[in-house]
Amino acid sequence: MAQLPYMRRYGRALTGSTSRGDDLVTRAVEAALADPERYHLEGDEETVTRRRLYALLNDLFDTEPALSEAPEPGHPIEAALSSLPELERRVFLLVSLEELSTTQAAEVIGVPVEQVREALGRAQNAMREQLVANILIVEDDAIIAYDLTETVLAMGHKVCGTAATMEEALATAAANQPSLALMDLRLAHGGSGITTAQALRESRALPIIFVTAFAEELKQRGLDYLGPVIKKPFTREQIERAITQAVFTPRPGDAKSTLAGRSVG
Repeated sequence: MAQLPYMRRYGRALTGSTSRGDDLVTRAVEAALADPERYHLEGDEETVTRRRLYALLNDLFDTEPALSEAPEPGHPIEAALSSLPELERRVFLLVSLEELSTTQAAEVIGVPVEQVREALGRAQNAMREQLVANILIVEDDAIIAYDLTETVLAMGHKVCGTAATMEEALATAAANQPSLALMDLRLAHGGSGITTAQALRESRALPIIFVTAFAEELKQRGLDYLGPVIKKPFTREQIERAITQAVFTPRPGDAKSTLAGRSVG
């Protein structure tokens, strides 16, 4: 019973689905209770038992076609994970999600530890590349635009361009296909960040983070659904947190994420 939260978390991540993950765990529990000696589950310390249960989940997953059929990924992390080769995907989950060492992950999967280390490196690089955001900065103050650019680059993301007006923002977005925009509410030549954000969202469902001294304006106008607001003066930590949340949030129309149920407990 103590292992069930960990089994459910790994099962859901392994199958990419809450319902399939729970089905997988149910079958694993039934098998373990029916024949614990077969899976070496008697008399070992808790962490060893957990690793053996992870191995049991892997075995059942590999032998049940209905469970191993990949669902449509609804979350950016899931989409990135689904593109990995199976060894890399499984290693990444065991090390990054379940916090096993590479030696322990090798034991669970049944491959040499050096192979696991190499697979983990490939998986980490692939995940990093796929989760890099291409960010458009719409800000008419050159110093603030520079500060935002430095913050974005320090996080490992890309800046596809900066713009000071609505016209520049729309042209830059059309040419560079951003995945996220940082938007001021007051633009050059009397331009409106709200109008610009609405145009960007309409044309490409682009997520917007507003960075403005007029933080209450969106709420007062009933437009706070357009995106989260960071009030100037801001800290880099605030920008980093907002970008991270935006990168890991499904786009409008994406399937419901299965990551929400993965916390232990």
